[in-house]
Amino acid sequence: MHPIFSNTVQQFGAKQQHAVVIGDVMLDRYLMGEVNRISPEAPVPVVLITQEQQRLGGAANVAANLAQLGIQTSMLGLVGHDAEADCLMNAMQALGIDTDRMTRTSSRPTIAKTRILGGHQQMMRLDQELTHALTDEEQTTLLHNIDACLARQPQLVILSDYAKGLLNETLCQYVINACRALHIPVLVDPKGRDYQKYRGATALTPNKKETAEACATALHDPALIEKATLLKQSLGIDFLAVTRGEEGITLIADQISHLSATAKQVFDVSGAGDTVIATLAAGLMHGLSPLDSLSLANVAAGVVVGKVGTVPICRSELIEALSQAQGSEQAHKVCDLIALQQKVSRWKALGEKIVFTNGCFDLLHAGHVTYLEAAKKRGDKLVLGLNTDRSVSALKGPTRPVVNELDRARVLAALASVDAVILFDEDTPLNLIQAIQPHVIAKGSDYTADQVVGGKEVLAWGGEIALIDLVEGRSTTNLIKKMHS
Repeated sequence: MHPIFSNTVQQFGAKQQHAVVIGDVMLDRYLMGEVNRISPEAPVPVVLITQEQQRLGGAANVAANLAQLGIQTSMLGLVGHDAEADCLMNAMQALGIDTDRMTRTSSRPTIAKTRILGGHQQMMRLDQELTHALTDEEQTTLLHNIDACLARQPQLVILSDYAKGLLNETLCQYVINACRALHIPVLVDPKGRDYQKYRGATALTPNKKETAEACATALHDPALIEKATLLKQSLGIDFLAVTRGEEGITLIADQISHLSATAKQVFDVSGAGDTVIATLAAGLMHGLSPLDSLSLANVAAGVVVGKVGTVPICRSELIEALSQAQGSEQAHKVCDLIALQQKVSRWKALGEKIVFTNGCFDLLHAGHVTYLEAAKKRGDKLVLGLNTDRSVSALKGPTRPVVNELDRARVLAALASVDAVILFDEDTPLNLIQAIQPHVIAKGSDYTADQVVGGKEVLAWGGEIALIDLVEGRSTTNLIKKMHS
């Protein structure tokens, strides 16, 4: 995980970015207790309630995620004239969410879902809702409130559709067309089989099941992503982000990218999609690409599924999770040959250009860092072949290396310019080069092209040799001389 992500998250809210969430708000109630016996009246467990919690659900949870990440958030939706509405409004206002454009209606109750839990096990869910079409009065009021929200020129709008009747085609297209005219991105968390009502939005974030339904195909269809790509094209959207649970997230844009799931333990997936779209939105609003924004969202989702119930991510949790992910990712950069070949195969399948370099890199210094940054610029991924302690001693003498091979590998893996590190014990890295077949071999400009080991092999398979200028006066030998002077 690139350290720029943590820096970006720390800046969430600093620019007073404003987002509007439009969608189906609901109240999530949790009645929690213990199960110790079966009812004598019927073969059902008796739950002794010990705790009750009320949380923001549906589109309100999307708004809660944004607010907890530091984004100024306005919520637009429908609630009834009831106690559930009061609870929802108070909870949103407590998080600093602007509820001025929430609409109260007499034609339907506030949507509420009551979950009864025995321990961590959900025993039953009770739903309160009416999902009939909007009345003319509700539709007119909502459109008026949409105009008022967009007049404030938010940086981004989210449509959070839970198929409860609010986001009909007229309303969706009204929002999307108005936002396109104002150059405001629109992200949609969709529902249903017909996605035409979302045409022209910036992006959609369906889960795997929803994607299969929209593509009229089976959940495990091996051609699902191919069909989803056609769906993206037919809707005229910039990208489609398919959340796939334990399989991670797939981004369908100009090219297809896959992010592996990050959760270590899954207690409850409720609200994970809300966290994904909110974090994706926050990343985009702060200048990250769709792929980088989804990487953030992937980490955030991995945090919330480890909690019980619908719980939003907060900025401090995301920063901590990013720090942990970065450390884990750096450690995983150090790999054996089989793992490296798998990485390289995946990168090549995505059309990425592989650069290879090698060396001892004993006592890492500014010259090394500058050289590696320049080598990385010759392609997309940089693989570093690192001499083992034995081979360094054979090359440099019995007093070297100063730093052992595992420490050298771990420090090099921490560099953003390095994508993989592999130790090699042979006199030259020729066998390693032949095993991974990079597109580019990089060496210092103190070499000539005909002196570069593996150079003729790389040229033979259509690759190239890159000779990188070195920083004068920077060398491990000079550092050692200084230490002993």
